[in-house]
Amino acid sequence: MRHFDLSPLYRSTVGFDRLFSLLDQAGSADAAPSYPPYNIERTAENAYRITIAVAGFGEGDLAIESKENALTVRGEKQANDNGETREILHQGIAARAFERRFQLADYVQVTGASLENGLLHIDLVREIPEAKKPRQIAIGSGQGKVLEAKVESAKAA
Repeated sequence: MRHFDLSPLYRSTVGFDRLFSLLDQAGSADAAPSYPPYNIERTAENAYRITIAVAGFGEGDLAIESKENALTVRGEKQANDNGETREILHQGIAARAFERRFQLADYVQVTGASLENGLLHIDLVREIPEAKKPRQIAIGSGQGKVLEAKVESAKAA
């Protein structure tokens, strides 16, 4: 895949550095980790669910952190210290440590997480503040206001 140099854009724009960083990351998608596998689904108009396959991990082995517009899921299998010694003949269930990051859009918040049947479900919802929602503006005739301003300016003179 071709690599595009975005450094000239960094020098001539302000506030778009996050966008350019995302483009750089998308360009290097070849090296993106594939473990653990995950799904992203839309459950409603403004609701989403991320499902991550975490077979072999318990609730104590997983950490979910939401900071600014980033969601980070970490998994690290705790050592089994109950004195048992086991010899694994074949290990098909990967229990290696992982860190999976998701970039969240503005106003997307994590509402909950659950672990069931080896799948970690993270529920998200987009809640746009009232001030940012589109609103209808009433159209009125401005002629009356212009006439009032002319009359007041004539009185002042």
